[in-house]
Amino acid sequence: MELHSFSLEIIDHVAHLAFNRPEKSNSLHKDAWLELKSVFEHLDENPEARVIILSGNGKNFCAGIDLSLLMDLSKHDSINCEGRKREEVRKFIYHLQDCISAIEKCRKPVIAAVHRACIGGGVDIISACDIRYCTDDAFFCIKEIDMGLVADIGTMQRLPKIVNPGIMSELAFTGRNVYGPEAKTIGLTNQSYETREIMIEEVTKIARTIASKSPIVVRGTKEILRYTRDHSVEDSLNYIATYNAAFLLSNDLKESFTAQMSKRDAVYED
Repeated sequence: MELHSFSLEIIDHVAHLAFNRPEKSNSLHKDAWLELKSVFEHLDENPEARVIILSGNGKNFCAGIDLSLLMDLSKHDSINCEGRKREEVRKFIYHLQDCISAIEKCRKPVIAAVHRACIGGGVDIISACDIRYCTDDAFFCIKEIDMGLVADIGTMQRLPKIVNPGIMSELAFTGRNVYGPEAKTIGLTNQSYETREIMIEEVTKIARTIASKSPIVVRGTKEILRYTRDHSVEDSLNYIATYNAAFLLSNDLKESFTAQMSKRDAVYED
């Protein structure tokens, strides 16, 4: 697919997707948000991609929403009816939420590889990823508190289920920077690496390991983890029983047993 705000290449079933507006610190304007949604919908359906690494080209990972997009809200001032004006603003927020939710809805695991700045909307985006890694000089900031607004496109809903609620509250209320080593300590990222090059190398190894597994099982595992996050243990047990009743008896199950008995690597269809 043709991309303008992102770069994409797929190698050995690993999709390397990167923000590609380095001159703007990878901040996202209107077209970039639309592209974010469409590229994850594309990767969801693309059988070549089994796992996705999301990184940033240039000096920073993602500086969040481009200010031009926020300024664009002023166009609603021409609407005389306050109710209709607020309805349009609500639609605008829903639109950005949907763009980020496309990451979570993508059936393939998404790994965020963060270097330098991850601010505002960037934090919303990594919160929707399945796994997060960073560099020591990476810094994360819930910047909305200093911009006169309540973060409204995912951070406040997803991040409290990733880090300790008390720490989440501190970060949301203060807007302070969290650097790589602390991000690892508080569980925001799995690991913090010395350089971007080392991070990408190590994250690619992890992605290749995931890509070597059964695609249908990996997709199912992501769905079950997502479902369990938002439901009770009892509901989740019921759901996995129904899920496996539908998908357990796949060709991949036979291939896994055959490969183990033959002492060879399993080879799965896309």
